[in-house]
Amino acid sequence: MTITNPTARRTLTLALFLVAAGSLIFTTGAAVIDGPTDTVADADLAIQPADGPNGQYAYLNDDEIAIDISASNPKIGPDFEGINPDSLASADDVFTITYTADEYAHVWIEDESENVTFVADGDSIEGEANNVTLGPNETVAVDLALDTRGAAAGTKLGADEFSISATLAEPEDASMMSASTRRTSDAGPTTTVTSPSDDRREFVASDVGYGDAVRFETGGMHLDGGDVTLDGLDLEGVRSARAEMSAAGSPDPAANGSALDAPTTPRSIAYLTVEHDFAADEVDAMTIRFSASREAIDDAGVNPERVTFYRQTDAGDWNEKDTSVVGEDAVRTRGLSEDRVHFRATTEDFSTFAVAERVPRVDVTEATLDTPAIDPGEEATVGATIRNGGGAAGEETVTLTADGDPVANETVALAPNETATVALSVAFETAASTSLAVDGADAGALLVGDPASDDGDVEPGDGEMGDGDARDAPGGESTDESGVGPTEEPAGIDLVQLGGLLALVALVSVGVALVRRTPRS
Repeated sequence: MTITNPTARRTLTLALFLVAAGSLIFTTGAAVIDGPTDTVADADLAIQPADGPNGQYAYLNDDEIAIDISASNPKIGPDFEGINPDSLASADDVFTITYTADEYAHVWIEDESENVTFVADGDSIEGEANNVTLGPNETVAVDLALDTRGAAAGTKLGADEFSISATLAEPEDASMMSASTRRTSDAGPTTTVTSPSDDRREFVASDVGYGDAVRFETGGMHLDGGDVTLDGLDLEGVRSARAEMSAAGSPDPAANGSALDAPTTPRSIAYLTVEHDFAADEVDAMTIRFSASREAIDDAGVNPERVTFYRQTDAGDWNEKDTSVVGEDAVRTRGLSEDRVHFRATTEDFSTFAVAERVPRVDVTEATLDTPAIDPGEEATVGATIRNGGGAAGEETVTLTADGDPVANETVALAPNETATVALSVAFETAASTSLAVDGADAGALLVGDPASDDGDVEPGDGEMGDGDARDAPGGESTDESGVGPTEEPAGIDLVQLGGLLALVALVSVGVALVRRTPRS
């Protein structure tokens, strides 16, 4: 039963094409149609420009949808140069079709152009045989595939008009669709993606054949705002007729989870939690497709080649998963945004994940002093063992300190898990005892000269008088004004000793004199 005539014509103007980003998203639930729409089939079909960046190629012209990928498009601007000639290109999510009635409908597009193909879920929806089936309040996003091979610059591509047609689905066809959006000629799984919020998605896949692959498009679900987004989840080797999942993103760990903690100390960027209702052995693997704003990661100093993906085990450990950057050629071929860096990660298990950056972690593991003592002006050398325990190559400058003050440094470049030894030399001009360390690693104490003396002079209090002593001379007299005490005589007898000797000589002299004066008998 036909519910609309294939006579509703829509303008299509194509000149040159700028590859932009987008993603296909199928939703269920009550349709919410905001803003102006182009309606057909007694208003049962509502056509609107898509919300994503490629929605700029579509606009309403006198209440009819127009597709204009040229400088004449009022949403693009005069600086737009259009499609590259002699190439294959695509643009996802250019406009959407929403079915608002209570039954199921087959929807397709008629277009006479050989250069332009209307696509949904990777397949053409041109002609009734390639229709998509929409359930009540279902939406399908329509993409464009463009072939400019053999076309010269300035050539107009595409016909002036295209049409959107629909028929009611027969009951047996409708019962097979299970409230999803798939081509009726496609025997593959039916998929539904709902979007409760910018950072949450809910997924359902039904009619899954044994060993089938299931592809979910998430429409740029936020992991860290719009800077880092989840773009899709792909299941491989599904052995369950139905699979349900949900995903939530956040720049911080989940409320009941822990922060990323791995031996190589990666820097966390965003977190993703995936919950599922199927057994782990019913799916062989899952590929996570995510992307980051090129401007945002440049501003943050993030190297795309260092971006990686971690999974948290049931025991709480974090394991790194295989992660790759999508090449520039693949980005252009798939029509992905060139303003974003796109990544792929694969896991065989599900749980909590983290997008992270590998960073170097350079530490001084040992510092050794080559000698415990030197003379003033001589050099001492400290050997420092340095290890990079991080997940990325890095360059680090290590500093030798003396009593906490920097006195020398050395720069070393290390690959992950590489160890190197550097030598740092230092000299001191004055006698001292100094504690040496390299980036906090203790190297020991260095003795320079004899810190207990000054050029070999004897300190006071060692049994001999030093400079400036004021000791009492015999009889309580102090030393002379020069501050120099009594000097020893050449015979080695000081004045005190000499005084005693003179007294003895005097006594002896007196005795002798008395003896001489005694009369002889």
